[in-house]
Amino acid sequence: MNLRDTLTLSLQTVVSYRTRSLLIVLAMALGVAAVVVLTALGDGARRYVVGQFSSLGTNLVFVLPGRAETSGGFPGAALGQTPRDLTLEDARFIAHLPQVKRMAPLNVGVAELTSGGRLREVTVLGSTSELLPIRHMKLSQGSFLAHGSERSAQIVLGSTLAHEFFPDGEPVGQRIRLGDSRFLVSGVLAPQGESMGFNSDEIVIIPIDYAQELFNTNTLFRILVEARSRTDIEPAKAAIAHALKLRHDGEEDVTVITQDAILATFDRILRALTLGVAGIAAISLAVAGILVMNVMLVAVAQRTSEIGLLKALGAPAADIRRLFFAEALWLSLAGGAIGYALGNLSAWGIRLAYPTLPAWPPHWASLAGVATAILTGIIASLLPAARAARLDPVLALSGK
Repeated sequence: MNLRDTLTLSLQTVVSYRTRSLLIVLAMALGVAAVVVLTALGDGARRYVVGQFSSLGTNLVFVLPGRAETSGGFPGAALGQTPRDLTLEDARFIAHLPQVKRMAPLNVGVAELTSGGRLREVTVLGSTSELLPIRHMKLSQGSFLAHGSERSAQIVLGSTLAHEFFPDGEPVGQRIRLGDSRFLVSGVLAPQGESMGFNSDEIVIIPIDYAQELFNTNTLFRILVEARSRTDIEPAKAAIAHALKLRHDGEEDVTVITQDAILATFDRILRALTLGVAGIAAISLAVAGILVMNVMLVAVAQRTSEIGLLKALGAPAADIRRLFFAEALWLSLAGGAIGYALGNLSAWGIRLAYPTLPAWPPHWASLAGVATAILTGIIASLLPAARAARLDPVLALSGK
């Protein structure tokens, strides 16, 4: 029996047992689809997080108060000590380091915004004009803290807030109350939407001095630093840590983190998660393989007369084995192809439902899912094929 005859006969057999074949193909397809969809979700989450962090800016270094140790937290906390605060003087000292391109001190809080009978609680960022280029934020109207106006009571509104409080579209130059202080609207941020769960369209930005006065604090929440180039990120990190150690009487009481380090950590975690869910989904393919083996073992018992006739006509045991291999291959190919299409269709549906999540199935996962389905089907056919090949032709023809 040549290859063409084997493939033709095996395909006819698969088609003739429609219910049995449909169940096997469905099991295979669901297994492959599960691999494709789950890896699309895992890789989509990784791409989303990496993209969100990248949108914060480039060549960034974050300076946080308190020393983060591997054991967690500030080492002096058990003795009742508190980490030394970051101050504006620390930030200004950092700005003069040669590896630093620009720096923005940052305070964050919540206050009530009031104007024209409208009142709303908003997130307030206190910083300097350098925050905008560091965070890649743009203004659609006006300006913020032009040279020589650092001490003026200016405020920049997010695009949503500007529309809500000034529906006429002319907020710049208007007065608005934030907490107990009045501010002059100097600019409006361009729409940016959410980033890391933070909606920049619903924030306000005020000068850092006014923010500290508003929140009654002399400390900083963070210092955002932009290195001069990508090669300067690590030297900038080391220089900042050393400079603040000198300023803080030799104490290493701040944490300096690079953007790349954060990205690499999230990337490793989410890649491991993607591989984990792919492994879980692949278990369903193993279950499908067991189904293939059981159904084909039953098929051997049902087709003893057919196998006996083939042997009586001179078909060697190798041809019988190849026939069962070919049947398993047809079923696995059909299951893999349908599963691939179903998985990609489901991933497309996820992208439609959640446009911000780039749930694109990785090519390696799709290929691995289909290949595993085919391999599982062929392996599952080994025992039934061997049993069919060992049948005695006389006994098989008699149906015993």
